[in-house]
Parts: sequence; C-alpha cells; structure tokens
Amino acid sequence: MSELLLSAQKLVKRFGGLAAVNEVSVDLFRDHIHAVIGPNGAGKSTLTNLLSGDLPPTSGTIKLNGVETAGHSPESISRLGLGRSYQKTNIFLPFTVWDNVRLAAQSRERHVPWNPLRWLSAASGMTQVNQRCERAIELAGLTQRSQTVAATISHGEQRQLEIAMTLATEPTVLLLDEPLAGMGQAEAESMIALLQKLKKDHAMMLVEHDMDAVFSLADQLTVMVNGQVIASGTPAEVRSDPLVQAAYLGEEH
Repeated sequence: MSELLLSAQKLVKRFGGLAAVNEVSVDLFRDHIHAVIGPNGAGKSTLTNLLSGDLPPTSGTIKLNGVETAGHSPESISRLGLGRSYQKTNIFLPFTVWDNVRLAAQSRERHVPWNPLRWLSAASGMTQVNQRCERAIELAGLTQRSQTVAATISHGEQRQLEIAMTLATEPTVLLLDEPLAGMGQAEAESMIALLQKLKKDHAMMLVEHDMDAVFSLADQLTVMVNGQVIASGTPAEVRSDPLVQAAYLGEEH
C-alpha cells in the first residue's frame, strides 16, 4: 500500500455566490500520479491553489504529511513538504540555471540569530545548499545547462528548470499545473520522462490538457466540471464513463 502524503476532504471555495470548488476530495499517494482534468473553468487551478495555500478554502480540510494546512500560508505549507509549478513559468530569466535553483535551495536554510559576518560570506560557500542545488539540477536533466542564462534556454528547458527549483526545496508532494503547456512533441516527451522518473519518490497531482500525456502518466484521474467532481477512478474507468465522454473527452477517447 502506497503512503498517503496529502489528503483533502470536501474542499469548498466560494467567490461570492459562485462555488469555484464544491466539496472536492482528493488523496495523493507516494509513487502515484493523480491527474485532475476538465474543461476550462472547471476549477482545476483553484483546487491547486487551495492545496498550495495560494487561496484559503471556504470550508474543508487538507492534511499534508499528517499536518492540517487549510488556510496556512504558501510558505509554511512549502516548508512542510509541498512544491508546485504554475501555468506560467516562474523563473528568474537573467540568472543562470544554477543560480535559479540555488536560490530555491537556499530558502530551506534554517534561520539563525543575526550575525553581521554572515552577510559577508559568499552564498557559493554554502555546502549543503550547493549539494541540494546540484542534485535538483541533475534530477531535472539540466546538468549540461547549469551555467546557461535561463532566458536563453528553450521553453521546455525553462519548464524543467521550474521543476528543478521545486525539487531543490526537497518536497514530498508535487503539484504541477500544466507542465506540458506550449511544448512541441520532443519537449513533451522529455517532460513525460522526467515526471515518470520523479514519481517514485513523490506524490504528484497533475493538471494537464494533453490527454495523451494524462492517460500515459496517471494512476488515478479526477474529472471536474463546474467546480464539482463528476468522476474519479483509474484511467480505464474514467475513459469509459459516459458522463466524462459527454462532458469532456468525446467519443474518440
């Protein structure tokens, strides 16, 4: 039995009279990829924002590694072991790949009493930070690009870089919001291979519109429409569900 790392139960998010997420529950297990799919406006990104702390839920519970996190700040949730990527790539374009990832790794350093000499020490001398940085870059497949300025690498590599920055914080749970968006076939295949490699050590939730990628990657699928779950199960179960076919997938699936 895989380890349950994140459990969200009966999440609700209301904006005035609109329920963008309406009593949605999701469990994320280590060594499993849980894909959340649905048409635009279904509530997928809102659900992701609730789990990451970018939005507080109106009601419902979220437990990350056994700790209740509903309503906590994104920073505190991140420190408990959650990492996420966004629809729009969120990196420092003028910096090298290495410096981007090192900044993320450095965020995990423990705070110490103020010491004026610490401000004079070079960040490059922080051994543990550099080790976390190197591991994350290697895992993301960017070792050969580590000294390249982020603005000059391809779109697919920038998405890999964002994931490397997330990995540098040493998360146990990954929330990935459309990681294949805007990619060509070769870049998409590279990203799929990366996600399959990361699966072993993480619980992952994937929001994605590329159905071929979803059905090749996902162990579990949740389908949302108008803020509600209309189906949840294995890819085979969801593919054959008539409600899903009518609402989203179409008969060709």
